[in-house]
Amino acid sequence: MSTQTMEKNANHATTAPAFLSVWDLHAYYGESYIVQGISFNVHEGEILALLGRNGAGKTSTLRAIARLEEPEARKGEIWLDHQPLHSMKSHEASQAGLGLVPEDRRIIPGLTVEENLKLAQIAPPIGWSLERLYDLFPRLGERKNQDGVTLSGGEQQMLSIARALARDIKVLLLDEPYEGLAPVIVDEIEKTLNVIRDQGLTTILVEQNAVRALQLADRAVILDTGGIVFDGTAAEVLDNAELRAEYLAI
Repeated sequence: MSTQTMEKNANHATTAPAFLSVWDLHAYYGESYIVQGISFNVHEGEILALLGRNGAGKTSTLRAIARLEEPEARKGEIWLDHQPLHSMKSHEASQAGLGLVPEDRRIIPGLTVEENLKLAQIAPPIGWSLERLYDLFPRLGERKNQDGVTLSGGEQQMLSIARALARDIKVLLLDEPYEGLAPVIVDEIEKTLNVIRDQGLTTILVEQNAVRALQLADRAVILDTGGIVFDGTAAEVLDNAELRAEYLAI
C-alpha cells in the first residue's frame, strides 16, 4: 500500500510546519537492515502512533531518533525545532529536548521516587517543578520517599514518564508504555498523556496495543519490513479494517 496523504484531524491540523522531521532514516542491528529509508513529520503538540507488527522497525526508529545507535548503525537526517539531531550524540539530543521512556523503564535502584526525579531535573526547573509533576501523578507524590524500584509496574511507568518530563523536554518518545499493565492503569496513563498533549508536548508512541494507541493518537505511521506503508490520521486506520488486518493483525 502506498503512503497516504496526511489530512486534518478533528483536533489538530497537519498543515502546520513540522516540529520533528525524520528524513531518509536507515538503521541497522548488526548485519540486519531494520529501518530502510523512512521519512515522516511530527507536528508540535500532537501524538503520533508508530505502529506495525513485531520486527517492523518501531523501536529501532525510536532509538535512532534518540541517537542511541552507533553512528555506523544509522543514516539519515532528523530535525527537531530547526536543530539537526542527526549530527548529535545521544546526550546532546537529550539536551536538545528529546525524552525517551524505554520499555524497561530503567528506574535507578536505591533512589527514592523524588531522588529519581531530582536527578533528572534541570536546575532551576523551567516548566516541570516537582509540585507540578506530583499534581500530574498524584501517586508519585504519595510515594515520593519510597524506593523507585519497589513501586508497582504502573507506578514505575508513571515515574519513568515524570522523569523524562522533569528535563523540560520538547518531544516524548514512549516505547511500549502499556506493556504488562492492567487496563485501569492504562486508562490513567492515557489521561495523563492527553493532559500533557493539551499543554503542547509532542509525543511519539510505539505500542503493540494498536487500538488503544490509535484511540489516543492524532496521527499514525505504520511500518512494515522497515518501510512506511501508511502515514495519515489515526481515525483513518480505525476506519479501515483491511489496513488493520493486513499490517496490525487487528
